[in-house]
Amino acid sequence: MDVHAGAWDKAARDSQGDRRADGQGNDSRTRRGETVSGARILVLNAGSSSIKVSVFERTGAAVMSGLAEGIGAPSGRLKIDGETRPAPLDDHRTALTSVLEALSAAACPVTDLAAAAHRVVHGGRELTAAARVTDAVATEIEHCIPLAPLHNPHSLAAIRTLSEIAPELPQYASFDTAFHATVPEVAARYALPPEAERLGIRRYGFHGLSYAALTQHLPRISGAPLPARVLALHLGNGASMCAIHEGRSVATTMGYSPLSGLTMGTRPGDLDANAVLRLAREHGLENTVHLLNRESGLRGLSRGKSDMRALLADDSADSAFAVEHFCYWACRHAGSLIAAMGGLDAVAFTGGIGEHAAPVRARIARGLGWLGLELDEEANREARPQLHAGGSKIGAWIVPAQEERQIAAEARALMDAEA
Repeated sequence: MDVHAGAWDKAARDSQGDRRADGQGNDSRTRRGETVSGARILVLNAGSSSIKVSVFERTGAAVMSGLAEGIGAPSGRLKIDGETRPAPLDDHRTALTSVLEALSAAACPVTDLAAAAHRVVHGGRELTAAARVTDAVATEIEHCIPLAPLHNPHSLAAIRTLSEIAPELPQYASFDTAFHATVPEVAARYALPPEAERLGIRRYGFHGLSYAALTQHLPRISGAPLPARVLALHLGNGASMCAIHEGRSVATTMGYSPLSGLTMGTRPGDLDANAVLRLAREHGLENTVHLLNRESGLRGLSRGKSDMRALLADDSADSAFAVEHFCYWACRHAGSLIAAMGGLDAVAFTGGIGEHAAPVRARIARGLGWLGLELDEEANREARPQLHAGGSKIGAWIVPAQEERQIAAEARALMDAEA
């Protein structure tokens, strides 16, 4: 897989010189006899049965978005900017081909792209910053598959498929684990012998792209510099929290995998290792993997509901307990993260639940009231950006999740550095 073609690099350098000379914002270059405008960045987030798609201008402006879902299923469908289109989605290759064809039909052909950028869940200990995809980077992503078997294979498949479909298109990768590379070693190491460490068993943390974006956008929302000590809550079907001190991750709730930490939609959060071993003995390894990833968390507690909206709308005791469990463990983990920062200046909510579930935000804010956090109840009900009352000692904010924009920004920064 030659995803770092020298001919393309030379053309890119030549075109950048032309662009600087003529003052144009578009990246005009020749590829296989075609004229390429190349002003846009395609962002891909590949999952096991879906591919999320976003397109951004080099300026950072969003152009369009879409989703190929149900890959490999008869009910698969492709949506671009809200319009559903018939398309073959037999596998990831045909799905990605269909995505590119749909983008072209929506006036965004491959020839308009300057680059493609991918979300990769796990970069391990080596890939701790966004990177241009070379053979070596692709190999390292592959080496991390045992650390993220449900995620990395699909990102790698998208990278390799795109390199076949558009071999001269530069590709970049951003890693969900990278933001947490600053966590101190005492927080990252499990109390295990060196042979376990050599297997890569340590705390990595996830949702890093969301947290990186939050550190960039909170100051724009608040109109003030980023607070020194921010407790960031990425609350969605997957949920985690991060202690951000002076803009850097110093502790987070997820660890070796996205299973640990908070109660989540279908994952249990923290669980004693001997309980996992008991489940494996009773049900077998594969069934236990399914139970922990798909049938636990809010779904397990409520007997079937994993969506917070459904839980909040239901008045059953099981649903109420599931919501209370979610909020209790968020508050309990908050205490640990606040200790890691040596205090707290602001709380920031992001993710689907964090942005839209006012009762959850209120319950967590009450749990942090002992720190001097006072919630403006009306602002919380209306989901205003500023949630705290005027006399609050602690700030509280909603920061919309912008992971795709962050991925595009990281690719753009690398492209600018290569110029």
